[in-house]
This record gives sequence, structure tokens and C-alpha cells, in this order.
Amino acid sequence: MRKKITFIGAGSTIFIKNIIGDIFQFESLYDCKIALMDIDETRLKQSERVVKNLISSKKVKASIDTFDDQRKALIDSNFVVVAFQIGGYKPCTMTDFEIPKKYGLRQTIGDSLGIGGIMRGLRTVPYLWKLCEDMKQVCPEAFLLQYVNPMAINTWAIGERYPEIRQIGLCHSVQGTSEELAVDLGVKVSDLRYKVAGINHMAFYLELSSKQPDGSFKDMYPKLFKDYKDGKIPKRPGANTRCFDFVRYEFMKHFGYFVTESSEHFSEYVPWFIKAHRPDLISDFGIPLDEYPKRCEEQISEWLDDAKALEVGKNINHKTSHEYAASIMNALITGEQCNVYGNVVNRGYIAQLPEKAAVEVECIIDKNGIQPQIVKNMPISLIALIRSNINVQELVVDALLKKNRNSVYHAAMLDPHTAAELDLNEIRNMVDDLISEHGNWMPQWLQKKKK
Repeated sequence: MRKKITFIGAGSTIFIKNIIGDIFQFESLYDCKIALMDIDETRLKQSERVVKNLISSKKVKASIDTFDDQRKALIDSNFVVVAFQIGGYKPCTMTDFEIPKKYGLRQTIGDSLGIGGIMRGLRTVPYLWKLCEDMKQVCPEAFLLQYVNPMAINTWAIGERYPEIRQIGLCHSVQGTSEELAVDLGVKVSDLRYKVAGINHMAFYLELSSKQPDGSFKDMYPKLFKDYKDGKIPKRPGANTRCFDFVRYEFMKHFGYFVTESSEHFSEYVPWFIKAHRPDLISDFGIPLDEYPKRCEEQISEWLDDAKALEVGKNINHKTSHEYAASIMNALITGEQCNVYGNVVNRGYIAQLPEKAAVEVECIIDKNGIQPQIVKNMPISLIALIRSNINVQELVVDALLKKNRNSVYHAAMLDPHTAAELDLNEIRNMVDDLISEHGNWMPQWLQKKKK
């Protein structure tokens, strides 16, 4: 039976190109039905052209339909892939950067935690809840493959209100970091073996080893420590790389483990690296402030390049990405097992962390579904650091569930980076300014400030 894959937020053309290109690597998905849904008609048409180009060039029997109505697009779906950005790069992301700057608070990415992540969560979760309600009505057995930030807040909030939805939050930080570590270690990424656990963007390589010529595996942490101490790593970046990745290595030096998310991300999840009164830290650790807006501009440019290529009849180039979505779909259909790192509601998978929080652990995928693996005895120092981020996530979810503005203030006040830079009154005023500026992008209950 043909499987239906629905993309919500299909105007994310580059993402669509990568995922659908990956899908056509699997015979089980050659004849799938693809539904693209987006509210931006121009971007939706562009994505439609990209998909038709891929279908033609790959010579598969897939079909495609486009929708501007979410519920209609979801009818009879087997898989729902969501990748939208509520409020867009402009105005909302720029607002998340510009208003905090007025208070002296700088960010790098601002999409997962910090004041930017908090605001994005408040904007995003209500739309994800609406998506889940539509799925419950028209495709209750579908799997939700969620690629939206703030990943941990979203996954937690979905689990609270729609526990029956079969969801997994997907990111590429684990597999992406393994490729970077392989470069620094001078080994093949295929020779690395590792065990990772934590939360999205703050998971840790609890074990890291590499296959030796005799078939055994050798612990690679001693080499990482020595090479960092000797100044051999991180490798100097190429011309197009803006970050030297020193933050993660400095963290490893003090805590003993390598974190999955990039240095530019990680620097704003902790209180030690971005400080207005310490510009030397920004320089010494190569921290790229205001990085996310730059990336948005680059993605827009790439999208325009693809559009021009299609207009003159060129095929879209696709290289297999390191996203998990296609492998997961194939595994659920055929039973051909795949192992991924996914974000799931914590049901004892990491007993040291709160139940219902969103944790990132290894998941076995086959015809039995998504099977998260239990992780025991994580180092207490890592658990303590993770909890500092979970506190913020929990308060944002609480705000949304209870329509509680005070929980928004408290989330910002307890955010590690924000608290290291601003006092309580500054944080409260900044939150008010952000909510006011976002206007109708915020939930209606937040737009009415208490007197």
C-alpha cells in the first residue's frame, strides 16, 4: 500500500530538498504520495517544483499534491514531517535579537534556549498543538517527525497535551558532531562508536571510541584531551567557517565530556562565555554573535539560487544528507532496523531527569515502532547542568499549559545566560517589551498584560 508523507511548513525548500532526496534512496518509498502544505504560496510553489524535479531525475513513481489547508493535507497521512518557523526570520527572529541587545544581552542562535528560545517556544507550541489536534482527527496513527526548534520545549509540550501522538523530535547535532570529531581525531567517522544521552542541544558523548586495525575499539577521550592541551585541536576552520569550536573543548577540559551541539549554540546555554564586560572571552573563544540572522540570509540566497536553476531547466543536485527522517520511515515500513538519536518524552529513559521532560537518547526503529533506550548513571555534574536548561523548558511549558505570564518571567530569570547578564527588573522589562513587539504572533492570553 502506498504511504503518504505530509510536510507541514513545506516552504522550507532547502530542507524539503534534503529530506525528499533522502526518501528516494529507499525503494519502499519510491511510490509514496507526497503532500506539501504551507501558507506562503510563493515558497510552496518553489518547493513543488523542487520535488517534481527530484521525482523526474530519480525516475520514481511518487506523486505530489500541494495544500494551503493543514487538515486537508493531513488526511490519511502515515508520516507527518513538520519544519515551520512561526513568525519567520522577519519579523520575529530579528525581534528576538534586537530587543535583548538594547538591554545588553547578546545571542548567537537564539532558537532553543535563552530569551530567543523562550519567545520562539511561546510562538510555536500553540501551532504544534493545532497540528496535533488535526492529526488526532484525520490521521491518528501517523508518526510525527518534528524538526522544529525549540525542540525540547516543543516535544515536552506535545507530550503534555497530546500524549497519544506518536512523536519523535529530530536534530542532526549527534551525527554532525561525530563527523567533526572524526576530523579532529584523524579517523573515519564509520570507525567511531559512541554512546550519547542528555537533552536536545545538550547531550554528551558518554563513551567515544574508534575501531583499531585488529578490530578492537580504543577510547578516544585521552587523545582529545591531549590534542586540545597541545593546541592541535580544534582544527582551524576553512574560509567559510565562522566558529573555531573552542567552547566545546574548553567545556570538555573542565567537565570531562564533549557536548553534541556546536560551540556557537552551547555558548548561550551556559553562563561562562558570553559576557558584555568580557569582550576577551568573545574573541578568545571565537564566539560568533548574531550568527543566526546571518545564516537566515545565506539560506535565502541558497533558495534563490535553486529557484534560478529550476527556471533554466537544471536538475536540483542532491547529496544524501545526515538527517534521520527517511531512514526512520523505511524502518517503520519494512522492519529494516535503524538506530537514531531522537527526542522523546522521558518515561524513565533517563531516570535522573524529570518525568515528561524531553530527553535525547538512542532509539531503535523497526516495525515495532520507536523504542527509546534506557540510560543509567550519567555523571551528576552533567545532570546538574542539564537541569539548569530543563528548568527553563519546564517553566515555558507551564506558562503555555496554564496561561501563566509569571512563568514566562521566571523562565527568563532562571535562564543561565540571561541571569548572568541582567538583573531581575531588566529581565522582566525585556520580556514585556518582547511580548509587546511580537504582538499577534504571541498567544492571545499573553498579549493582555496584568496590571
